Amino acid sequence: MSILNITTIQTYLTWENKIENLKMFSEKIAAIEETTEIVVLPEMFSTGFSMNPAALAETMEGDTFNWMKETAMQEKIILTGSIIIEEEGKYFNRLIWMLPNGQFATYDKRHLFAFAGEHNNYTAGNKRLIASVKGWKINLQVCYDLRFPVWARQQAEGNLPEYDVLIYVANWPERRSHAWKTLLCARAIENQCYVMGVNRVGNDGNGIYHSGNTMVIDPLGEVLYHLKDEEDCFTISLEKEHLQQVREKFPFWKDGDNFKIY
Repeated sequence: MSILNITTIQTYLTWENKIENLKMFSEKIAAIEETTEIVVLPEMFSTGFSMNPAALAETMEGDTFNWMKETAMQEKIILTGSIIIEEEGKYFNRLIWMLPNGQFATYDKRHLFAFAGEHNNYTAGNKRLIASVKGWKINLQVCYDLRFPVWARQQAEGNLPEYDVLIYVANWPERRSHAWKTLLCARAIENQCYVMGVNRVGNDGNGIYHSGNTMVIDPLGEVLYHLKDEEDCFTISLEKEHLQQVREKFPFWKDGDNFKIY
């Protein structure tokens, strides 16, 4: 039976303070006692969801990227979360997928949150990232992407679904937490996969409160983990056998529309 161990970190973030946030995450990651392959951090985990990229952006050789590389190597984990990156004069809300051997992949947030002016400060990505770990395929997305189901929709590859786990890293405000919880469950049901939504807690620099509501949901839409208003490092073991049984017993994914996302 194939097991995938993933740790979610729901925590407060110190507003626009990389030094304090990286120190905090170093301590939390070092304190994880359970066996884990992947550690998932929130969106813009080193700064909070800031619309000040000119002051906060780093390059792909910057301190936060190097911290991710060193931490993944030292703790022998895959480490992921999004940070503010500058590249060729443009700013990106970029998820980094960092392997313990120093290799990495990236995903630039596709759907920018115009309600907060993200579209005026950042450049949208146009390619999805689906990573592979121990025979599992993982679709990695960022916060507001959750509201757009086509971007996450399974595209069958022969006789197999495209991916097994869908992860959202987020800074999702408490005032819209009902949508967050509802849509995470919907993504799991419609794509017949495990879904993880990893959010922060506490007020940001604009006084916007985040209630966390980090969740892990199985391919039937059953909630395996849900925590509100508290900090927590939670490790869960996902079972490939359960996923396969659901897909074989209810092969709804085979009846989906054929399409390709550019």
